Amino acid sequence: MGKGTLHGHEYSDLDLVRRCADGDIRSQELLYRRYFSFAMSICIRYARDESEAMEIVNDSYMKVLDGLKGYDHSRPFKSWYGKILVNTAIDNYRKNLKSNEHISIDTITDAGESDPEIEAELSVNDILTLYRYLPANYKITFNLFEIEGYSHEEIGRMMGVTASTSRANLARAKKMLRELYNRHIISVRKSHE
Repeated sequence: MGKGTLHGHEYSDLDLVRRCADGDIRSQELLYRRYFSFAMSICIRYARDESEAMEIVNDSYMKVLDGLKGYDHSRPFKSWYGKILVNTAIDNYRKNLKSNEHISIDTITDAGESDPEIEAELSVNDILTLYRYLPANYKITFNLFEIEGYSHEEIGRMMGVTASTSRANLARAKKMLRELYNRHIISVRKSHE
């Protein structure tokens, strides 16, 4: 990553960014394609489905193009773009807050230890499927804290909640994931009987 071909020439991210800022459509397309997988890998973790993730990717890229004139070239493009992706995903969540479903924590019980033999049977897709069952506010808090590395204070500011609400949402997300995981283990055991 970091280099691309434009009319037979190699271009670094910085070269493409400069060309994009000057309005070069082909460079804008190349930069979009270069970082598409990266962008989707972030947005899919915040979205309800692939379609919503794609919408966030496209909205983010429009923000990138609008902000290129003010982009600090001393910072890596990828990390700058990553922040825009996360912020756009949070904006999307807040915009759709009323339509996002919230599962009551009362429906989640304490989970016991699971059988390590069965754990090996869970694939990455199984884990992602379980993760998708989290309510949006839990999923986003889990993402921001565990994957992106934001503090609870930062998450609180981004989500419009207190740091203690962020901590509680993370604890609930983990508890819910354990419960979903254990339910999945039971269904795996039954299917193997």
